[in-house]
Amino acid sequence: MKTNQLLALLLLFTAPMLFAQSAQGDGPHDQLIIRGVMLINGNGAPPLGPVDIVVEKNRITDVAVVGYPGVPIKESRRPKLRPGGKELDCSGMYLMPGFVDMHGHIGGTSQGAEPDYVFKLWMAHGITTVREPSGRGVDFAMDLKRKSAKNEIVAPRILAYTGFGQTSETFDPLNGQPIATPEQAREWVRANAKKGADGIKFFGAEPEIMAAALDENKKLGLGSACHHAQLSVARWNVLHSARAGLTSMEHWYGLPEALFDDRTVQDYPLDYNYQNEQHRFENAGNLWQQAAPPFSDHWNKVMDELLELNFTLDPTFNIYEASRDLHRARRAEWHEDYTLPSLWEFYQPSKISHGSYWHDWGTEQEVAWKENYRLWMTFVNEYKNRGGRVTAGSDSGFIFQLYGFAYVRELELLREAGFHPLEVIRAATLNGAEALGMDQEIGTVAVGKLADFVVVDANPLKNLKVLYGTGAIKLTENNQVVRHGGVKYTIKDGIVYDAKALLADVKRQVDQAKAQANYTLRQPGIQE
Repeated sequence: MKTNQLLALLLLFTAPMLFAQSAQGDGPHDQLIIRGVMLINGNGAPPLGPVDIVVEKNRITDVAVVGYPGVPIKESRRPKLRPGGKELDCSGMYLMPGFVDMHGHIGGTSQGAEPDYVFKLWMAHGITTVREPSGRGVDFAMDLKRKSAKNEIVAPRILAYTGFGQTSETFDPLNGQPIATPEQAREWVRANAKKGADGIKFFGAEPEIMAAALDENKKLGLGSACHHAQLSVARWNVLHSARAGLTSMEHWYGLPEALFDDRTVQDYPLDYNYQNEQHRFENAGNLWQQAAPPFSDHWNKVMDELLELNFTLDPTFNIYEASRDLHRARRAEWHEDYTLPSLWEFYQPSKISHGSYWHDWGTEQEVAWKENYRLWMTFVNEYKNRGGRVTAGSDSGFIFQLYGFAYVRELELLREAGFHPLEVIRAATLNGAEALGMDQEIGTVAVGKLADFVVVDANPLKNLKVLYGTGAIKLTENNQVVRHGGVKYTIKDGIVYDAKALLADVKRQVDQAKAQANYTLRQPGIQE
């Protein structure tokens, strides 16, 4: 047989294994088989493999155990590839359900971060579903949600939670009037549901307005989240919200206030000004120390009631990490390649940019915040231990936290809080799906569910850092320093995306922005 004939036959039989991946995605296919992977499911089960996972269009149709460690796989055990089907050889790799980011803002005009940039950073880190808790408006979010659902854009699945009271050119149910009465609150909530939003993001309001809005939202079966801002929390904390029907809280505001047992308001300095970002964040760093101590009667009472209400905690530990270690956050190695100049400028000390509170930040503030974290993490970990739902959210785009990368840091911080690595993965997958009411569709790898997966060529349970786009550093037996890991494939709706190609496109965008502005990323400040 001639050489060219042999080559033709070789290509014929190997083509299914060689199909190219790209940032634009490949699929969905009538049949896709992911071969030989180790499965880390989102349900807390230990890894299992090798398995072959069969997908038809956008549904899992088989999860087949095909062998044993160190033993050659018998081809007779494997699901059969149909004519026209595709195979993805993931031998030795690890597969998890697609990650759910429960707090993902789709960029921002102040940051100069447009959706394509944000989406590719998310997808490059395995995030296939995002809850968007307010942002540029319901029209903006709903348009992107529809495009993502149709896979017209490279983007995670989007659940739009409109900011309470937010309006737009096409959404103004109260004709320009602010929400001032319980009935107006109910009217706005009904209009938001009719608009197609998935839920509401609250920041707090007068008690009677919060009660009416949450009651109406609960009747309509929509989700809800709340950042209990200091301007309203003295009269309405997390317990009030949970009792009224709030389904989840963001960050930790409102929780220490519910744990107060010797005061009713935070111990604010008498020259405090909420509009001063340093005042706001510096004093927040002392808040947990004013709450009831861990495992005390009142502490347990608050936790037990939240558990009884099936309440969800979405702590977003990462977004405040610069408060306890500013140098670490601003010197993160990915900023040089993946942070836009406009976003880097937004992060710098400023009197007007939200979260840019580095007016005079030093050792004393960081020490206070470290204790804040210890107490906060103790509550969150014990809540999980008692059966409470804890999810993973990033709130990226502020305080030196970059989209995608910050989500992986959130997983590391859940581990620091005391979560077993399998519990971390469950928080990032099944728990998020349950909180969104989507656990019948996503969150675990099971027959009948949507084909959302994260594939990485290293074991994330041993080192969560392998999920970073920049990978993890290790030393080889030859005394060579190498990087390994980084998500290899993100699969959403049965479409296979090359995660590294997505990151390369982000770097191209950043390089282009730098070239246009003749910009060099520098650390802030000049020597006095």
